Amino acid sequence: MSESLEQFDEESFGRAYDGRLMRRLLGYLRPYGALAAGAVGLIVLSSLLQLAGPLVTAIALDLYIDPDAARDPASSVPTRLFSTALARVGAELDPAGGLALLAGIYLGSLLAAFLVLYAQGYLMQLVGQYVMYDLRRDIFGHLQKLPVSYFDRRPIGRLVTRVTNDVDALNELFTAGLIAIFGDIVLLAGIVGVLFWLNWRLALVTFAIVPLLALLTLWFKVRARTSYREVRTKLAAINAFLQEHLGGMAVVQLLNRERETCEAFSVINDDHRLANLRAIFYYAVYYPAVELVTAVGLALILWYGGARVFAGALSIGALVAFLQYAQRFYQPLADLSEKYNILQGAMASSERIFRLLDRAPEIVTPAEPFRPERVRGEIEFDNVRFGYQSGEQVLFDVSFGAAAGETVAVVGHTGAGKSTLTNLLLRFYDVDGGRVRVDGVDVREWDLERLRGSIGMVLQDVFLFSGTVAENIRLGAGEIDEERLRLAASEVRALDFIERLPSGFENRLQERGAGLSVGQKQLIAFARALAFDPRILILDEATSSIDTETEQAIQLALDRLLVGRTSLVIAHRLSTIQRADRILVLHKGRVREQGTHQELLARRGIYHRLYQLQYKDQLVAAGGGAA
Repeated sequence: MSESLEQFDEESFGRAYDGRLMRRLLGYLRPYGALAAGAVGLIVLSSLLQLAGPLVTAIALDLYIDPDAARDPASSVPTRLFSTALARVGAELDPAGGLALLAGIYLGSLLAAFLVLYAQGYLMQLVGQYVMYDLRRDIFGHLQKLPVSYFDRRPIGRLVTRVTNDVDALNELFTAGLIAIFGDIVLLAGIVGVLFWLNWRLALVTFAIVPLLALLTLWFKVRARTSYREVRTKLAAINAFLQEHLGGMAVVQLLNRERETCEAFSVINDDHRLANLRAIFYYAVYYPAVELVTAVGLALILWYGGARVFAGALSIGALVAFLQYAQRFYQPLADLSEKYNILQGAMASSERIFRLLDRAPEIVTPAEPFRPERVRGEIEFDNVRFGYQSGEQVLFDVSFGAAAGETVAVVGHTGAGKSTLTNLLLRFYDVDGGRVRVDGVDVREWDLERLRGSIGMVLQDVFLFSGTVAENIRLGAGEIDEERLRLAASEVRALDFIERLPSGFENRLQERGAGLSVGQKQLIAFARALAFDPRILILDEATSSIDTETEQAIQLALDRLLVGRTSLVIAHRLSTIQRADRILVLHKGRVREQGTHQELLARRGIYHRLYQLQYKDQLVAAGGGAA
């Protein structure tokens, strides 16, 4: 699916109900079926308890407040049934005792309804939290299996939305949508049955305004759906603007663009405000209109029912019960539009979530993977061709090898394809042609975990997680004990500055290591790589941001650490790779030169020109020509 279509799906709604998606959602509910069934049973019970109040009121009015009504043929059915029941048990209650009994029954039904609704709400929230936990676990686990290319083409904020907002929408479906709709249907069916049981003619009068309510709800549903989509779209624009400009705040302030940026944000913010106002208008019209139509329905009941009372065909208790039931009947109908929006939003969210979960990982461990006990560290690129996008080649028939324990450096202009070599070696991407081998075996035949666990990597842009220094070095590896931790930090000259931190190795770092210098973060990254003792070590511009003194200290450590370890060193600064066993010069995706530092200088080719550019000032000061 194209990015434009994905963007459209991000802001659009699907069908209000999709059986295929609902079955998949119910699959997440299945492990908690007993809890969900208990919640459904409780909501049915609560609906039945809500039917009791008006009936008790009718009995009290007809039997004790107007005693003659009990003997009147027009008395309500529940009144006659209650009188018969009292007579059978031989109970004779005076009005005060009878009212006290009925008040106790009424209060008991309210208390029971409260307890049932509390238990039902608790159970559904519990189920919702379990389902959210499972969904988020599955989504995050699946994201970790997707290739790096997937994240290259998609904004991270959109993927975060899958794990947060979209999962929350499904939680709302389970806790306030699906079960609530079922409860409303049970309640409505119960009220319809009781009203026809009490008086079918007055029941028809009660339902006379239902078509009007349905039309009003349909109007609101269509308008609210459009306005909600518009609000969501405008909010997405605000989020995108904030993410971009807060991340680039240094550039905004450097170029004195605060006023222009604020004005641009004001336009987007105002669009969001206007969209919300339009949505508020529909809500402001709908709910008062529902109240008005409901009042008309109650007026019809009073008009027709009152006439029946005066005619002696209906008791006052039955009329009051009708009024109470009518109010309880109209409210769920008015709320159906909100529940419809919840259901539709959940369907759209589930479609986006399952589209992500259905995306098969393109780079996986083969069925019978190569997983050696010991990795020697031999590297071979054999006529490798690769492009990140179709028709745009980055590497052209690249071939070279590195023996176990050898240090190979790669230099070249920006965009020559240096970092692409490491991406292919780690199998973040698969080659378009040729082979990348480790220990003579194609990396596509390796167990991914074993392959990547054998390679340590330090990048120019170091990524540190929120947590302690020790946690950032270990990354959850329990086999790295305290002694090994300190040794790794010591050998990359990081121990001194770590011990000067307020809590040493237990000092908590902020997001991305904020508060540490660039050099300190790179030292921690070195310690992280070396603590895992990889057979292959990749340094991708790893010392480019370190000051000269720190670089010299690291270089001394690397001279010892790289012995016996296969190393691939990518660098712009030629001073860091002069002692490499072999240097490759990559130019426009092809290996143009290779040899030692002195051999390449003697050829006076591309490497010689790079050297001249970097050390021009020193060469001029020395008389221009030694090189």
